[in-house]
Amino acid sequence: MKTQNYANHRKFYPLHHFIYLPLLMILEVLGIRKIFTDESNQLTWILFSVVIALLLFLAIMLRQHYALGNQNRIIRLEFKQRYFELFGKSSDQIVEQLNFGQIAALRFAYDDEFKMLLEKALSHQISGDEIKKSITKWKPDFNRV
Repeated sequence: MKTQNYANHRKFYPLHHFIYLPLLMILEVLGIRKIFTDESNQLTWILFSVVIALLLFLAIMLRQHYALGNQNRIIRLEFKQRYFELFGKSSDQIVEQLNFGQIAALRFAYDDEFKMLLEKALSHQISGDEIKKSITKWKPDFNRV
């Protein structure tokens, strides 16, 4: 397995991203093209295009909505657990000072860097992307949705 870092940490689901969604997009382009070229069945192609557009929208939104909502809850819980293990106290006040992007970015740092970057995030309000770019030794997360 490749070493994970900032440049390659995104994850794709091939069936969804490279087959199903492109197929829907091709059908949508075909339907829109046919609206203007097949005037005898124009209403049928309009209906076809609307249905494909709705399927495309639903496919993107539903897949992401449930998985990401669940993943975000788990990331917050992991942060709280890790904070407790490192500092021996509740993280409730700290979590209120950070946005989700910062919390999510901190999971890629090992413990020593985690402490330093957490302090930097709290004192300088650096973004999650800046936190990720600041990590020198990337802690991979291969269990994401």
